[in-house]
Amino acid sequence: MELLAVEAAGRGMSVRAAEEPGLAGPAYWYGGPVAGARLAGRLGFALLEPSDGWLAALPEEFTGRQVRVGTIADAWAIDRPTFVKPPRDKSFPADVYTDGSRLSHDLDPAAPVLLSDVVTFAAEYRLFLLDGRIAAASRYAVFGRLDPSPLGTDRADRSTAAELTEFADRLVATAGHTLPSAVVVDVGQLLDPYRPGHRWAVVEANMAWFSHAYTADPARVLDVVLRAAGPRENLRARDAAFVRHPVVDPVRPSARASSASVPHR
Repeated sequence: MELLAVEAAGRGMSVRAAEEPGLAGPAYWYGGPVAGARLAGRLGFALLEPSDGWLAALPEEFTGRQVRVGTIADAWAIDRPTFVKPPRDKSFPADVYTDGSRLSHDLDPAAPVLLSDVVTFAAEYRLFLLDGRIAAASRYAVFGRLDPSPLGTDRADRSTAAELTEFADRLVATAGHTLPSAVVVDVGQLLDPYRPGHRWAVVEANMAWFSHAYTADPARVLDVVLRAAGPRENLRARDAAFVRHPVVDPVRPSARASSASVPHR
């Protein structure tokens, strides 16, 4: 976030913490979804996000595994190891659960979840997409462990970047219309248990305004964030279906909010 704040300030934008008094729109947002939805109406920004069921609706050509949308109640009923995650919030840890008893019973039984086969990703990459193109990218994990690294630093990285671009182009050609114009898609090298090597597969899609940039170019990441969480008056018609609904903003913004970026104009 600090690198994005420096980049925003360099563009003549005032970077403010969301809990500061006196904020007024139009504004841009980079921070948590709960606070963002609460402040969106008052500060006049529109938050773009993929749908809860986007990953499950993708052809298996792109997921490399079976993924379905369910509820917490469905997750409680699983009787074999399953990867379970909330589609967009952090209400519980995304992880492999050996059975449903491992999930907290304090959760809302009707809350949506994604349930998928357990697979192994050798490496995972974060792609910031803008208008269907990779604006910025970074590796963020190796065999499930956080290990950020920039792309394009050596010949192997350049080959990986070319493969990522080819995969992203195929994904956008097939399913680009089901994503907002500014979004994060995480993809990975999925190990094939039956033969050597890997195949590319989508890990998940995320909101650009609530995604860590890791080692991606901050300037290009900011371009994506500004589209994904900018003034509602700038909202493009194709993105209207992907706007998170705002909620009533109390008199004082929550201290859990992360930040808002307000232009000098």
